[in-house]
Amino acid sequence: MKKKQIIWLQIIYWSLNFFGTVITPLYFFGKETHLQSTVLRITFFLAGIITFYICYLVIIPKVFRQEKVYTVILSFFLSILCFATIRYLMEEVLLPATFGFRNYNQETGLLYYFFDNIYYGCINVFIAGIMWLLEKFGVIETERQKLEQERNEAKIQALKTQINPHFIFNTLNNIYSLIYQNSEKALPAIEELSQLLRYSTKDLEKNFIPLEKEIGYLESLIELEKLRIKNPELLLIEKKINHPNLNISPMLLVPFVENAFKHGDFSGKGFTLKISDNNQTLNFHLRNFKKQRSKDSLSGIGIGNVKKRLEILYPKKHELNIVETETEFSVDLTIDLK
Repeated sequence: MKKKQIIWLQIIYWSLNFFGTVITPLYFFGKETHLQSTVLRITFFLAGIITFYICYLVIIPKVFRQEKVYTVILSFFLSILCFATIRYLMEEVLLPATFGFRNYNQETGLLYYFFDNIYYGCINVFIAGIMWLLEKFGVIETERQKLEQERNEAKIQALKTQINPHFIFNTLNNIYSLIYQNSEKALPAIEELSQLLRYSTKDLEKNFIPLEKEIGYLESLIELEKLRIKNPELLLIEKKINHPNLNISPMLLVPFVENAFKHGDFSGKGFTLKISDNNQTLNFHLRNFKKQRSKDSLSGIGIGNVKKRLEILYPKKHELNIVETETEFSVDLTIDLK
């Protein structure tokens, strides 16, 4: 429970306590509203509130230890002793000197006085303990959430940095092949790669980017890959984006397209890519043909990292279905970007 909530609980508790202890008797018990009864109720209330905060701020934090049972008994004993002492000083020392009356008979012994006040003081001590525990658990939960968030951010950053070298490695292999073939497409490919690297380096530093940027990255990647494909017209791309400013984590979709180019069969074949954002939900569909005797495409680093990032960033807000047959590979991904 948050600190502000604890403060409001204390305000409500002491308001009700004051109303029930001091105010109510003045209006509903007229015969008991003479000066002595009113003063004694006020001193009782003051003893309770002083004991509460000594218990809440000093005794429990300093004495109580969760793993040691005896500290519970010790904290309770010290709190009741504190309540009895404060009440004794106000009602048996201060009041006789100022008003000429006391609460207990003058012959009352200290031991009896202490045990009698166990009954009267235990409620405030119990409430102080409950509120301290609520605050303590609230602090622990806040720290846990903060650590969890920091851990997730560290995981995401590490996964993103893994994806980027993976993509560079595959693209350099493609460019090397073009250079080896003395292809005129090599220089445009290098230029396209330099633009992609500038783009990816800038956006990988961010937690989220506009959806149109992520799709722009995909389009640049596809244009780069077209340079080495004999029939680029077979790459069927359908895009219907109504909310280009929706935020998405960068490099989530790239590994799927990269995987398709790495393991796909483009000998007279292509792939189908469909992207839409109906009702602010991203729908991503990719289907491609596999190379014969190709390495298992599901074992790549990129897709494995995307799965982990989806679980961290979009828990219960995404659905990923990957289907692989002997000849085809398809991905269907939906993400609620609201």
